[in-house]
Amino acid sequence: MEIVVVGTGYVGLSNAVLLAQHNNVTAVDIVAEKVALLQAKQSPIKDADIEHYLQHKQLRLSATTDAAQAFANADWVLVCTPTDYDPETNYFNTSSVDSVLQQVLQYNNECHIVIRSTIPVGYVEKMRQQLGTDRLFFAPEFLREGKALQDNLYPSRIIVGEQSARAEVFAQLLQQGALKADVPVQYTAPTEAEAIKLFANTYLAMRVAFFNELDTYAAHHELDSRQIIDGVCLDPRIGNHYNNPSFGYGGYCLPKDTRQLLANYDNVPQVMIGAIVDANRTRKDFIANAIAERNPKRVGIYRLVMKAGSDNFRSSAVQGIMKRLQERGIELVVFEPTLAEKSFYGCRVIENLQEFKEISDIIISNRMADELGDVAEKIYTRDIFNND
Repeated sequence: MEIVVVGTGYVGLSNAVLLAQHNNVTAVDIVAEKVALLQAKQSPIKDADIEHYLQHKQLRLSATTDAAQAFANADWVLVCTPTDYDPETNYFNTSSVDSVLQQVLQYNNECHIVIRSTIPVGYVEKMRQQLGTDRLFFAPEFLREGKALQDNLYPSRIIVGEQSARAEVFAQLLQQGALKADVPVQYTAPTEAEAIKLFANTYLAMRVAFFNELDTYAAHHELDSRQIIDGVCLDPRIGNHYNNPSFGYGGYCLPKDTRQLLANYDNVPQVMIGAIVDANRTRKDFIANAIAERNPKRVGIYRLVMKAGSDNFRSSAVQGIMKRLQERGIELVVFEPTLAEKSFYGCRVIENLQEFKEISDIIISNRMADELGDVAEKIYTRDIFNND
């Protein structure tokens, strides 16, 4: 197959690498630096498996900024450009996807177009009518940042928002590149697939929010959070996952997907979905208050990234804590090795870890790290299990 993947973030690049094991894949991006890195077999994002596959596997993968030429010869186009929740419109900003769809149809009237970006419920049906095509469908991805290729190689399930022969072909392409055998596959109508994505991520956000509120209760009453969580999670119906307290859920998916799902509930009765969104704000208020009560003059922010093995700090929970502390007039300094800038949101970036430790009265860390062990008395974290 001749496959074009538009966008080289976590979703796009992991899909491109997966499919390039057995097909001719062209990755398209508007950023020339990313294209140059891929042509040199280097990853523009931090993902150990992607980096390994680019360096050591035989992939039929090329990269270009020339979308028109790539689209002209494609059998399949996967749209993996970023979408985000727009608080002004109370809806996803799908302008990047809109633009790609129009471009593809301008240069190729025969290829199949699969949207892998997260989109609002009802988007595919709307765009099919607006663009006058039925060759467009949605197949949600279920990936973790930093482990995107691993989650493609060992997928929990494959959902395709189309019930047709071409949908089966697309599922087979994903299965062909996967290392996991017997992956469950479900074919649905397009709108149901869009809903599956948003409801799945909102459920995960609910678990994060639940165990964070459990931890808030325990902290308020000076109880041992771990004992309570361990006891609760021994129930096999609850299970031992997504239960590590944090500063709140964040990252690429959960914040925007929960708010988008809530927006889709317009005129539909609900309580729980709104409570999940509110709980994340309340958790950050609690964390910020707990830190401020210690009356620090200078607070150190250890790492902005959401999780180990990632270079993403978009919507990371610690930024909400930072904003709240800044509003109280508390000076903040940041230690983040992936940052090249000297400041971040008005906070001084400290490059030397030892200097960072020495000048910080309190160091807040969403996840504990071994290199903070020598200043444990300064650390504020709610991390119990030392994992994401």
